Amino acid sequence: MLMEHRGRRPVVPASAYVAPSAVLCGAVVLGEGSRVLHGAVLTAENGEIRLGENSVVMENALVRGRADHPAVIGDAVLVGPHAHVNGATVEDEVFIATGAALFPGSVAGAGAELRINSVLHVNSRLAAGAVLPIGWIAAGDPAQLFSPERHEELWQVQRELDFPGTVYGVLRGTSMREVMARQSEYYGVHVTDRVLDRD
Repeated sequence: MLMEHRGRRPVVPASAYVAPSAVLCGAVVLGEGSRVLHGAVLTAENGEIRLGENSVVMENALVRGRADHPAVIGDAVLVGPHAHVNGATVEDEVFIATGAALFPGSVAGAGAELRINSVLHVNSRLAAGAVLPIGWIAAGDPAQLFSPERHEELWQVQRELDFPGTVYGVLRGTSMREVMARQSEYYGVHVTDRVLDRD
């Protein structure tokens, strides 16, 4: 499904393929030979999404573009099933495995591998060619790698990355009631979206 959002429409070259059950919403630009498979959602909220040449977004993955953090995915990139790329920059030839998550302001360097259920935190940079192991977290710029049981050490780095400010535009400690009122307003603009013909 192709949708106009905030007056912007997806751009899909003839050489690209978008599955009938995938959704491209707003300012989404696909590269030549790119593929978006069943159930994937590429939603350019108030920022852009760019998918490079011969890159593939697999089943049920989510790619989200934001005003301050567009989602920019390079050439020859695999975004695996159920992966989440939110306002991140992914350089060429990156492998993003099933369930991996990249948060706003993060950068995955060329040729990096983010393995199953790994996390690249907000405002963090994973070096070119680096491997983020299964279930591990990368945080900081340059990113340090943390296994899940090292939460206290991770928190020392993570708290300085400003997740609430980067993702929600609020100070740490803001109530969920206020955060969600803002989120409801932010996503409420979708009521004016328009489904486009696929011709």
